[in-house]
Amino acid sequence: MRIVLDPDLCQGHGVCQSEADGIFVLERKATTVTVLDGTPPEDRRPEVEAAVRYCPTHALSIVEED
Repeated sequence: MRIVLDPDLCQGHGVCQSEADGIFVLERKATTVTVLDGTPPEDRRPEVEAAVRYCPTHALSIVEED
């Protein structure tokens, strides 16, 4: 899986960091989230899916890699 962030939609709420810390980070003065690991291991999938699901602006998505 590959995580895709749409920076135009992201408003820096940080919900994704709450759901999947270490994969996403919201820097103190940033207005958007940074994806630290765009291709996380499969065992982190539940956390990533929760981050995508609960993003209030729908700025995150998952693309399946072959």
